[in-house]
Amino acid sequence: MVKSSNWSVKITQIKKENILPMACAATALRDEKKLRGFIVAARENGTKDVELYESLLQNYLFTGYPATMVSLKILGEYIPSLNNQATESWDLNTYRERGTINCKKVYGRKYEKLISNVNGFSPDLSEWLVLEGYGKVMGRQGLSFKKRELNNIAVLVVQQFEDQLFSHINGAFRTGSNLPQIQSVIEDLKIFGKKEIVEFGRKVFKRFLKQKGIG
Repeated sequence: MVKSSNWSVKITQIKKENILPMACAATALRDEKKLRGFIVAARENGTKDVELYESLLQNYLFTGYPATMVSLKILGEYIPSLNNQATESWDLNTYRERGTINCKKVYGRKYEKLISNVNGFSPDLSEWLVLEGYGKVMGRQGLSFKKRELNNIAVLVVQQFEDQLFSHINGAFRTGSNLPQIQSVIEDLKIFGKKEIVEFGRKVFKRFLKQKGIG
């Protein structure tokens, strides 16, 4: 049995509901020590193993296969039955249908414009965005779309992708997260000791509030 990391003691500084987003951010930052701490804390706080698995698995959309493979291998040390997690059968029609639904949840009336814009520089990426991103990955069972969007916020803050972060802040808001919940994910990223990433997240969040006419 893997022993708890000393880092897990410090995790009491952040909100329990933000442990999954922090684990995703640790993967993006390639911080294995903190990732281990978040895995331990999540399980101690009653997070389902499937939610941990799905959170780290979806990261490949933003962090790529290498970082995701490392994080899932680490998770396997804590969850010996990890290889028993259910996988979905491939069904492109299902992916396209639920991908369209989920993408519209995030972008709303801007959905058609998004697809048109991406199609303008890469028809392939436009197709993958719906099928792969919002259909195959974000539409999987085991983790709510709301929680997936909060995970995405944490990863995009630490990677400092402004436009994508703005879109997923909007997506989190549109899928049921309130403003304090979104803000708390950004603020709890201070646990990584990188002031600049928290300031970046705050800046984009303020941009979102301004566009919505809030505050």
